[in-house]
Amino acid sequence: MKKIRILIADDHPIVRAGFKLVISDTQDMTVADEAGNGQEVLNLIRKKDYDIVLLDISMPGRNGLEVLKDLKAEKPKLPVMILSIYPEEQYAVRALRAGASGYMTKASAPNELIAAIRKISQGGKYISASLAEKLTEYLDEDANKPLHEKLSDREYQVMLLIASGKTVSDIADELCLSVKTISTYRSHIIDKMRLKNNAEITLYAVQNNLIG
Repeated sequence: MKKIRILIADDHPIVRAGFKLVISDTQDMTVADEAGNGQEVLNLIRKKDYDIVLLDISMPGRNGLEVLKDLKAEKPKLPVMILSIYPEEQYAVRALRAGASGYMTKASAPNELIAAIRKISQGGKYISASLAEKLTEYLDEDANKPLHEKLSDREYQVMLLIASGKTVSDIADELCLSVKTISTYRSHIIDKMRLKNNAEITLYAVQNNLIG
């Protein structure tokens, strides 16, 4: 029997061990490799073939969404399941738009994880019933709503600071937040507003009279 080869990416060894324990009880799956950060994930997928990647959304350095985009750029057909401590409403839509085949909170039951892995490895998508409802609401949003109105208050603040020419480090100092946190906000801004880089953020802000 051909086993589903899984790459587990999480910066906490105890979490990885927990997933391995769950997966070890199934005959049709095997944990082929583990990664503790985004760069390790990318290095491994360049060298080896996997049937699915279980990717934590919160890792040191570049976050899971950024790693997901790079991974899908290199191996667009490789299924990725995003695992997170965060509720679905915070990151699930962004993860699916970035190319994830599914999103699951770490609080989910082990049997749910196994079922999701099987479904995704066969080319399917996995979302919970509650997430399916949220996606319907998301698709029903007013298409004419200005893109910047989709941002949270903090994201909007960070967007304006980026548009004014400040670096991520400058913004982190000004808002008394970590560089990692500001980088995450920047990723959300780019994703929600369908932009590519800081230059496009600045251009959007100028064209919409958000900055002088």
